[in-house]
Amino acid sequence: MTISNTLSIAELTKRYRGRSGVQANDGITFNVSPGSVVGLLGHNGAGKTTLVNQIVGLVRPDAGSIHIDGIDAIAKPNLARQLVSIQAQANVPITGLTPRLAIELVARIRGISKPDARRRTQHLLDVLQLGEWADTPSQKVSGGIARLTSFAMTAVAPGRLVVLDEPTNDVDPVRRRLLWEQIRALADNGAALLLVTHNVREAERVVDHLVVLEQGKVIAAGTPASLTAHLHGALTFEVNVSPDTTIVWPATLERAPHPSGGLEQVRMTGTVRPAHAAEFVHWAQAQVDGGRIEHYALAPASLEDAYLQFVSKNTATATVRKEPTFTPALTKERA
Repeated sequence: MTISNTLSIAELTKRYRGRSGVQANDGITFNVSPGSVVGLLGHNGAGKTTLVNQIVGLVRPDAGSIHIDGIDAIAKPNLARQLVSIQAQANVPITGLTPRLAIELVARIRGISKPDARRRTQHLLDVLQLGEWADTPSQKVSGGIARLTSFAMTAVAPGRLVVLDEPTNDVDPVRRRLLWEQIRALADNGAALLLVTHNVREAERVVDHLVVLEQGKVIAAGTPASLTAHLHGALTFEVNVSPDTTIVWPATLERAPHPSGGLEQVRMTGTVRPAHAAEFVHWAQAQVDGGRIEHYALAPASLEDAYLQFVSKNTATATVRKEPTFTPALTKERA
């Protein structure tokens, strides 16, 4: 029998028992084929971690099926797990080892000969620019270097299915770009990749297909092009404001601003049609001149904009506003 998909998930359902009765996964269905990168997106609590834990046999679903290269991963978790390499969200503790030794050790455990293990390890150290820390005790390396080491341990002898859970956490911008290149290279060499990430903007460069989870359900799925098709011609804007500012927005916005950020600065994003771009720029510059916003940018609509729309529509936490004002939970207006 020919297996066209490395990972096949059908109607996967999991409800945690007890007082909360959380529905972690609710009828999830999707596939990951060899040579492709499938991005799994969703807010915290959307069901991503439960899904990953079921794939590697740490959590048993209530219903549905998981097949890895045709093997029933629920009935035969130990056999299926041999086909999977995973980089968990938390770094693997390698106390007492150097990055080089940790990467080589994983390669040897997965059956790679000693010369090949050394060669593969050196290649990853080179392409991720880890040479400076290759022989440094793990307790003396930064979180970003530890994260890259964790990825290299996953990639040095990849299984048929590679699961990466937030692989770019703590990684500096330069090495993040190198890391994305190696993620793409794994797929180009034939592995099937399931990528769990919050970094929608950067993931857009490498993913072939996306699955968006919210409250345990798949609320959107498709290629980046298909998911952003409804935004064709739209422009996305980004405005940074202080948390003590009230903003009076133009009435011509395509989508109301979506807030994110912390206590020191709030990042507002939304969309505007090209016909109103000049008007928006004029408005934004006036806000900067008046000290009401600190920064603004206008660019073609992206996958991140589509993602925010899907999630907002599903949770009813944000809607298109036709009123001329919008205040991002802030009440004090600057003079």
